[in-house]
Amino acid sequence: MPKPDRDNYTEEDINDSWVDQAPVLNSTVTLAEYDPEWPALFDREAKRIRGILGERALVLEHVGSTSVPGLCAKPIIDIMLIVADSDDEDAYVPQLEAEGYKLVIREPDWEKHRCFKGPDTNINLHVYSPDNGQAERYHLFRDRLIAHEDERKLYETRKRELASRTWKYIQQYADAKTAVIDEIIERARAAQYDGFARLYAAHAETSSTNAHYDRPAIVALAGDVAGKRVLDVGSAAGHLSALLAAKGADVLGVDASAGMVAVAREKFGDVARFETADVSRPMSFLDDGSIDVITASLVLHYLKEWAPALAEFRRVLKPGGLLVFSVHHPGEDWRWFEKQNYFQLELLEDEFPAGQKVRFYRRPLSWTFGAVRDAGFAVDRLVEPMPDEAIAESDPRWYAKLRTQPRFLYFRTIR
Repeated sequence: MPKPDRDNYTEEDINDSWVDQAPVLNSTVTLAEYDPEWPALFDREAKRIRGILGERALVLEHVGSTSVPGLCAKPIIDIMLIVADSDDEDAYVPQLEAEGYKLVIREPDWEKHRCFKGPDTNINLHVYSPDNGQAERYHLFRDRLIAHEDERKLYETRKRELASRTWKYIQQYADAKTAVIDEIIERARAAQYDGFARLYAAHAETSSTNAHYDRPAIVALAGDVAGKRVLDVGSAAGHLSALLAAKGADVLGVDASAGMVAVAREKFGDVARFETADVSRPMSFLDDGSIDVITASLVLHYLKEWAPALAEFRRVLKPGGLLVFSVHHPGEDWRWFEKQNYFQLELLEDEFPAGQKVRFYRRPLSWTFGAVRDAGFAVDRLVEPMPDEAIAESDPRWYAKLRTQPRFLYFRTIR
């Protein structure tokens, strides 16, 4: 699978990662129709690897395109092996090589990744440590393609298009697939919210950061919405949509999580409409220039690429219409997660509410300004708000934090 959150490989990167010289393709990529024998080939390899490594093989899983029934693929079986420490090559490399496996890729600076080719079956045996960031991506992507035919067809169409081009290295073909893979994984992550939609709704209803900081700031920037059509993007449990409706707006809330939409309809369906929608795809249910105001409260940082969503926002907004959005404050994410390079676009993991893992992207402020400008929006206001005085007594800890530490950042932009 292509690497997330990094630039495409340069030719130097490719050659540095290969133990020997990187093989040159200089051709198109051959894709085979799905073969029902691929799972059996995985089972055979997994049995052999477990026989070699025993309990040192902590995880062995069939991943990649050959693990998805019905999907065309390069006829190469991708296998994920997790060992205690993939940097400790003495613990597994000699044993595998003695049985005919060949170490071909070594990337200690990226997920401690190693890759082997098999002795008699065309495989890619990817080796990682337990704390790697790839296992979740493999799982989300594979399971999403298996469960959703439309996603599988989307990916297959893109694969066939890219495979028809000529590539010097196969890694360049893999890099070219990154955008569609990330898009599908982001939808898979959104679907994970279905499982804790009610817990999130209960938390967001009373949380100081949501109820007394974020939502008031968004409503203030949206201004007078009476009689206006408002699209509330990432509407979640519907609390912001309800506030906007109370101010006289005709509100449509959209969220990628069907579970969140169900909760929003249950709680606020009498004052606003709610639909399941992925804003990185065309919102065909909305006409050009049909929306006066778009609000996007704490949602855009879940997207790696903003261009498709911003282009769709611009399409549905009337000329002069407002896009009001909030994101994690770039300075706060950089400090809180103790990152070295502020200017990096990076995927982070946190818990919200407690016990529920969420992933989002941090990026420098200049990246956000550039994306908004390139999409055809002008920034009218940039706000770092103060919390409501109402929580000075009810939640003094968060009141003090929100008055002294950056938390979220707010934009009002004009189409």
